[in-house]
Amino acid sequence: MLARLKLAAWLPATALGLGLGYTLITLTRLPWWTLPCVAVLAGALSLKLRAGSGIGGYRRAWPWSLLPLCLWGLYVYLADSFGNVDLGAVFFHLQAGITDHGGTERLLAAGVYTLSMVGLLCAFTWLVRRDVRLRRVEPLIALALLVGNPLLLGLGERSAAVVTDDGGWLDRHYQHPVIHKQDDPPNLIILYLESLERTYGAETFGDTYDDLRELGEDAVVFEGVEQINNTGWTMAGMIGSQCGTPLMPAGLVHDRQFEPLAEVVPGVKCLGDLLDEQGYRLSYLGGASKSFAGKGRFYEGHGFDNVMGLDELKDDLDDPDYVNDWGLYDDTLYDLTVDEIKRLDAESDGPWGVVNISLSAHAPAGFPAQSCRERQGEWDNQDILYSVKCSAWLARRLVERLDDEGLLDDTLVVLASDHLSMRVSVWDELVGLPRENTFMLLGNGLEPRRISRRASIVDLFPTILDAMGYPAEDHRAGLGASLLKPDSHTLLERYGKEKINARLLEESELQHRLWEGLAPQRREDQEPPKDNIDY
Repeated sequence: MLARLKLAAWLPATALGLGLGYTLITLTRLPWWTLPCVAVLAGALSLKLRAGSGIGGYRRAWPWSLLPLCLWGLYVYLADSFGNVDLGAVFFHLQAGITDHGGTERLLAAGVYTLSMVGLLCAFTWLVRRDVRLRRVEPLIALALLVGNPLLLGLGERSAAVVTDDGGWLDRHYQHPVIHKQDDPPNLIILYLESLERTYGAETFGDTYDDLRELGEDAVVFEGVEQINNTGWTMAGMIGSQCGTPLMPAGLVHDRQFEPLAEVVPGVKCLGDLLDEQGYRLSYLGGASKSFAGKGRFYEGHGFDNVMGLDELKDDLDDPDYVNDWGLYDDTLYDLTVDEIKRLDAESDGPWGVVNISLSAHAPAGFPAQSCRERQGEWDNQDILYSVKCSAWLARRLVERLDDEGLLDDTLVVLASDHLSMRVSVWDELVGLPRENTFMLLGNGLEPRRISRRASIVDLFPTILDAMGYPAEDHRAGLGASLLKPDSHTLLERYGKEKINARLLEESELQHRLWEGLAPQRREDQEPPKDNIDY
């Protein structure tokens, strides 16, 4: 009987050790063999201390730590899915809508996580009920789990916006964008390359980035575009680069908390609004559903005439079955993009603009197109470098095809990663390097060169305006500064990344500006003083 009891106590302790080991390797860069080591150590320690052996008698008690353990399980799941847990992304997607997502694989993982957490909770409860020593210290364990949970720490930091002494510092740096008509406006193509950060150009990743590097020989290539808070997911990257501001979620300023957002950042003027006023015909094409994360509402509400996602484009597919979890493969999407550019070029008397976003390099493994598989050989369904190389090659082939067909005359082409990559198979290598977003400009008379400046994705907005011949006042728009003008200093150059990130967690005035019209408390019409800001 005693031998059986020891064995029974060893099993739940080992299960808890497995959970702790998995948490450690997920949140740190410890090697995989840390997991079995921690599990064996936990099992051995339980035998040594006779944990769960009935010391102090059996008591049918529910541990205080069950909820804190669940919260830790949620955090570890998010960290395993995305690498860095961004609460802003969580809040935004819950309000903007997560239907029609392509995360089938993550839903399966969520099921496995849930079953694992049930097992861990059962193991912990079994031990607490059978060991008075653990029962005595268990409330302290619950408190430590709560205090140390990064999810709750993040919520606490965001709550500071309600009580901070100065919640408008960032908002006072915001510059309302104004541009003026020009006689011969250029066309515009923006190619967002999903998660294809410039970091992939490091020697560590071999020839993965070579196709973009070759495109860069004829482009203005920007080095040093970092990622700040609230710009680390697709919609945040698009809004950052087209509106000049991080995407601070609506949160409690939305006066209809349980309804989807009717508009996305209606309080600011973005690139589409400005170009629409100048007579541009604008189209957006994306392989995923435009309903996911409010993409359709953003583009429809900011000057775009045609907004097309999976539902709008799938009828044009030659093979209706040639789709992935998220939507169209990029070779198909790019073919349809060429068709749209030809249509706009033929039908438009004035200038036009097309925005497009790829899917090939989407975490965790990507969705390489069939044309890439024919070129690169067999794919193991896990190697993200294969998918990144595919994405870079398809982008280069699209630009060259447009050029060959004469569709890039008087056209500015923008290539940019929408955000840094989330957790992928080379995550440890990525986070060990200085990480930068891809950003390059081609055409419209720009002289090829490299520009190295400390910047963030909000600086893309005024830089694109400058490159198009629509310079904003002081070459600033939103929170961004044109990277083509050395005297126009970026926020990161002036204040550093840590201060900007801290302010984004603490402030609320910029959030109210973004969501003006959806908030119960409206901002004043009069702009606040600029605090003697020297640009």
